[in-house]
Amino acid sequence: MWTQHTLTLPARRRGFHLITREVVQAVPELARTRAGLLHVFIQHTSASLTLNENASPDVRRDFERYFNHTVPEGWREWEHTLEGPDDMPAHIKASLLGPSLTLPVQGGRLALGTWQGIYLCEHRDDGGARRLLLTLQGESA
Repeated sequence: MWTQHTLTLPARRRGFHLITREVVQAVPELARTRAGLLHVFIQHTSASLTLNENASPDVRRDFERYFNHTVPEGWREWEHTLEGPDDMPAHIKASLLGPSLTLPVQGGRLALGTWQGIYLCEHRDDGGARRLLLTLQGESA
């Protein structure tokens, strides 16, 4: 079985946002999947996805601080600056974290660890709505 859905997430402020629940709700076939894989792909170049701690908001704030420190705005060497001071750093951050996740499905659920959640990593101040392509492959229960 293969199925595919597009999920459009509303605009969010810059930062790391848990979206696990939204992803699961966008793929109703997931509940009927005995075993499979869910591929989550973000169709943008200035936001990314990652899987990490889903309980403490401190972790998400620390991610944001780390990436802002590591890939600073206003670095005088940036050439791509026409779209604002946060654009080129956003592209670099998105490349470091990546545009997709492939997640195991087991018994009608994502087979994530106890403290794992899917993050939308918004790297722009005004990135706008973000579109995810969700592709589920698996065996029905």
